[in-house]
This record gives sequence, C-alpha cells and structure tokens, in this order.
Amino acid sequence: MTMATNTLFSTSRVRRTLTTQEPSWVRRALIGLALAFLTLFLFVPLFLVFYEALKKGVDVYFAAIIEPDALSAIQLTLTVAAIAVPLNLVFGLAAAWAIAKFEFRGKNLLITLIDLPFSVSPVVSGLIYVLIFGLQGWLGPWLAEHDIQVIFAVTGIVLATVFVTVPFIARELIPLMQAQGTEEEEAAVALGANGWQTFSRVTLPNIKWGLLYGTILCNARAMGEFGAVSVVSGHIRGSTNTLPLHVEILYNEYNFAAAFAVASLLALLALVTLALKTVVESKITQPKENADEHRSA
Repeated sequence: MTMATNTLFSTSRVRRTLTTQEPSWVRRALIGLALAFLTLFLFVPLFLVFYEALKKGVDVYFAAIIEPDALSAIQLTLTVAAIAVPLNLVFGLAAAWAIAKFEFRGKNLLITLIDLPFSVSPVVSGLIYVLIFGLQGWLGPWLAEHDIQVIFAVTGIVLATVFVTVPFIARELIPLMQAQGTEEEEAAVALGANGWQTFSRVTLPNIKWGLLYGTILCNARAMGEFGAVSVVSGHIRGSTNTLPLHVEILYNEYNFAAAFAVASLLALLALVTLALKTVVESKITQPKENADEHRSA
C-alpha cells in the first residue's frame, strides 16, 4: 500500500511538471520581458538616484544630508514611524486574533474597514483629517480653545500615517492565522493555559515570521508616505517636513543635488526593506515546503 501511494505521488508530480513545461523560446521570452521591465522601472531609476546624488561629489552629498532641515526631516520621519508602527502592530495582532479565532457579528464589516486605506487615496484621507481637526473642521474650534494643534503638527502626521498603514500587519496575519486554525490554542486551554500563556507560547511562535513581515512593510510605508502627510503637515521646514516632503521642497527649489541626496536615503530604505522582506519570506515558505515534502513522503 505504501509503495502504491508513493508511486501515485511520484506520478502526480511528474504530470504537474509535464503540464507546466513550455518551449524554451517561451521561457526565454518571458524571462527577457521580466528583466527588461525590472531594468526599465527599477534598476535604471535606482541607478539614476544614486548617480545624481553623488554627481557633485561626496562632500556635497553629505552636506545635504547633515543640513539642519534634512536632519529634522530624518528625525521626524523616524519619530512618526516609531509611533505608527507599534500602534498598528497592536491593532493588527488584536484584529487578526479576533477575525481568525472567533465568530462575531460585524466580522465582515471589520475586514472591510481594515481594507479601507487600500481603496481610498492618501490625499483624500489627509483631507478627512483636515475636515475633522482643522480650524474650520468639526473639532477645530474646540481644539483651538484648548490650545491643541493636530493639523500642521506632528500629531496630524502620526494620525495620517497610522491610517494609511493600518492594513499591512493585520492583512498579513489574518490569512496566516486562519490557515493555522484554533486546534493548538484549544489544546493549550484544555491543558490549563491561561490567555497570555496561550498567546505567548502557542500563537505568537506560529505567527512570528508573518508578524515580522507585516511590520517591515508597515515601517517602509510609514517612512515613505507622501500624500496624506503632505495634506496635514503644512510643509513647515525644520518642523513638519518628513523625508519625502523635504525631497519635494528641495526639488521645487531646483536644488537637485540635495534632493537626490536625501532621496537616496529613501532608496536605501527600500533596498534594506527588500532584503529583509526576502529573508523573512524564505523563513515563511521553508516550513510550508518541509510540510509538503513530509506529506508527500
């Protein structure tokens, strides 16, 4: 029976391989098309960013980066990401836990709301905050009376960034936790584990790589967000300008060397994010491949 089963699996794998084989010229054409697309839209722009940034020399490059307004933009970008990412991490964990592990009324509505930032333009989301917290907005007069500033301040930038990055962690964890099911948690509870023990010793180890993957993407979007932040920031140099906004101002002032120097920092962030993303993806897919091989054996 075992030999017959192994033969069946081997035959099915051979059939899948045969059905996916294409003529060599088709494979070469597809690979060439993909490489041409990547070269045109990824490699060439990245090369031009670093080329323009270093064209006038290393001294000019570092002078643009250590300039006070640039340092302020870097600090603000890191501060906003340091606030927005943990908030989304907590929300993403809670939302994924509730959606994947429980059945409740309004579950589909919650999933739709999590996906809302994907379907709404970041500029529109920024305008929504202006309509709510601006001087002419719903809460503007009350905030002004109590000397609380949201729009054209760090608070508004954080709110806009949190909104546009809400889906990344939750959307990475929801399908992962749904696929894992609730059997292990139920077994832990049956053995006497409390809620925190079940989460820390059963759920969290199973989702750690997916959680890290979503956090990396969330951080990259938080540091590179432009549209929503541009609406609520006020473009105050040295105060409410993040790195993307600072690049825009330098470019509009025809200070191209400084603009590309600061933009190279965002490009380096993208490359680091891509490298981390690749490593985490390998950690996520490796257990799945091992499990498939074990089932096939």
